[in-house]
Amino acid sequence: MSGLFRAHLALLAVNLIYGANYLIAKGLMPDLIQPSGFIMLRVLGATTLFWMLRLTVQNQPIAPRDFWRLALCGLFGVAGNQLLFFNGLNLTSPINAAIIMTANPILVLVMASVLLGERIAGVRVMGIVAGGAGAVWLILISADGSALSGNWKGDLMILLNAASYALYLVMVKPLMQKYSPLTVISWVFLLGAVVVLPVGWNQFSAIEWNTFSSADIGAAAFVVIGTTFFAYLLNIFAIRIVSPNVVSSYIYLQPLTATAFAALFAWLGWSAVDYTGGLTLGKVLSAILIFIGVYLVSKPGIDRARKKL
Repeated sequence: MSGLFRAHLALLAVNLIYGANYLIAKGLMPDLIQPSGFIMLRVLGATTLFWMLRLTVQNQPIAPRDFWRLALCGLFGVAGNQLLFFNGLNLTSPINAAIIMTANPILVLVMASVLLGERIAGVRVMGIVAGGAGAVWLILISADGSALSGNWKGDLMILLNAASYALYLVMVKPLMQKYSPLTVISWVFLLGAVVVLPVGWNQFSAIEWNTFSSADIGAAAFVVIGTTFFAYLLNIFAIRIVSPNVVSSYIYLQPLTATAFAALFAWLGWSAVDYTGGLTLGKVLSAILIFIGVYLVSKPGIDRARKKL
């Protein structure tokens, strides 16, 4: 099995995990866990697991000059990314969140243009416009704020989360050329935890664990171990082999997987709300606009790096 095939397999697994996470995390918030407290649980749990694994298998030193980039990756890839995502998901519907996240490849292109000097050709400008229009349209049609249709404030947080994650994907790539994925992700999470701790502490300390059922414990464990530990580890492995644009392009699967999991969870009785009922024609059309934008910005043979960050 080639390294490239393993990278694509890892990205497929990541986006299946993320598709389920929209429903599983939403089911715990806000009644059992407030979003910022949930992020503190995620980050502390995953940081512990990453460092236990790292100290067991390797202890690769980091050059002092690279700590500033690691700190920024922790800020945008862990703290900003996760806090914005869970606070947004707490307000909006899982399907809305999944659709908006598909704008990530467009945002990666914009960040790469700003930070790496990549040229944005005419067709890609059209892609940025189409994807941006789709995201804005979805936010505007979510104005009533219901559980099914979504919430514009939550949608906006999800969009800002996608921008934060796009910046992280661009900034982390040079580190992947110098260090192992485990070394990078361990430091990124540790430095991100420094930002998350003061933000999430009050909500984390308010969690009443005695009210959790065994299913609730399992759901929280899935978010910490599956969505955070394994998904980030698989993502960081893949980005060492393929470009940030390839990694982000897999995100277009998330509306499909999130919708499929929403239907499955409703059928099994695992979710109190059938979010597929909020999948309107407007949402489908906005998703199509975003997909068209992603296709246009992801066409090969256009981007060239002009300078190094």
